[in-house]
Amino acid sequence: MAALDHATGTVIGQESIGQKTNEIPHFQSLMGKIGDLGGVIVTADALHTQRGYAEYLQQQGAHYVLTVKNNQRALRDRISSQTWAARPVQHVCRQKGHGRTTTWQATVQPAQEWIGFPHAKQTMRLTRDRHNHRTGETTSEHVYVITSLPADQATPEQLANYIRGHWGIENRLHWVRDVTFDEDRSRFRTGNAAHVMATIRNLAISVHRLAGATNIAKALRVTGRTPKIAYQLIS
Repeated sequence: MAALDHATGTVIGQESIGQKTNEIPHFQSLMGKIGDLGGVIVTADALHTQRGYAEYLQQQGAHYVLTVKNNQRALRDRISSQTWAARPVQHVCRQKGHGRTTTWQATVQPAQEWIGFPHAKQTMRLTRDRHNHRTGETTSEHVYVITSLPADQATPEQLANYIRGHWGIENRLHWVRDVTFDEDRSRFRTGNAAHVMATIRNLAISVHRLAGATNIAKALRVTGRTPKIAYQLIS
């Protein structure tokens, strides 16, 4: 389990997850490894949309921007029941790539007290439409978001960017580790070996990101052919 800085794409903390547990009990421990959270905006997978975590982040002086899915069905139902249809779209973003066009439309409104989530100030409905140019198929989904950031500290555009930035972690970290480093087929399973190897991979990704690399696979090929460059990166 890793914490990634949105701005730099670097891993700033990690936590080893045992086979007989999951990520939920490790959230606060991971946040504690980062240091001072004052003024930090934390995004997390929907798994971590937990009342206790919201309270913890507030106590640390941090804000949260969290997606709400069916693991918190009652909360999701309350947010989705708000007057979304009567409100205009406040931010639109389109992105083209990989043979498809994705359009995000964000609508934000104040979080009413009956939403029942600690320190919530705003809720957002982010509609994501994807058009596949090869098949002609278009899919659409609503993603609901809750945040402790008030309207004067986070516009609809900023909230949408925070969520899109969080989704980008899949490509910037998970995909790189799974595919570029072939982590899923790693034979390091016992003792601390898996944790150590994850640390080394995260370090390599972070070093390349800080050096300006946007394509980690390409950066690895360059340093593999020219060891001098690798030495310069870590010296």
